[in-house]
Amino acid sequence: MQLSNDDDKRYVWPAYVANLRARIRCPVCLLVITAEENVARWAGKTIELGGGNRFVPWVLSLSGVPKITDEELAKEDPELAVLSALAHASDPDPAKSARIALLAQMASLGLDPERSTLYCDLVLNSLPEAARRALQAMNPSKYEYQSEFARRYVAQGRVEMVLKLLTTRYGELSAGVAERIQGANTADLVAIAERMLTAQTLDEALGTR
Repeated sequence: MQLSNDDDKRYVWPAYVANLRARIRCPVCLLVITAEENVARWAGKTIELGGGNRFVPWVLSLSGVPKITDEELAKEDPELAVLSALAHASDPDPAKSARIALLAQMASLGLDPERSTLYCDLVLNSLPEAARRALQAMNPSKYEYQSEFARRYVAQGRVEMVLKLLTTRYGELSAGVAERIQGANTADLVAIAERMLTAQTLDEALGTR
């Protein structure tokens, strides 16, 4: 991630790639991600190494990341949905930022617990206050994908997935909390999973505060 122009990087970037290539013995490329167009233009320039050798980084400007507002697209590519949420977190329309963020978080729930927790936290922490309030105020039952969520994570008996997500995000669960999740009905599990998208604490996710 490059926040500004830094000519020193044009000397160390080739070293990053060469050293990693030597260590893992496979092709390596350098991807520079930036939110500023002028930084993207600077970073994408060819680096002359000498002796006719050249190095060209790959550059991704966040302004070029599409706004993923379609449920199917988000489910097909959760990583792109998360990147979209990060790129457009400060959209002038907080409701649109919140919609993109919610789709990214829902898509992330289908991944392994470690990535799911990481992505959900990244998305939530990237949002400015207005978009975060809009996300927290949303009623997930109004969205069509909610029925898909219920089928995938509850109706199929995915209690273990909810337990893993809670443990990964909030730490070891007490015996009482684990028993509560194991004995929860469909509606309760759905509610807990919904609250996990924005809850900062275990109590908030469980709805006890």
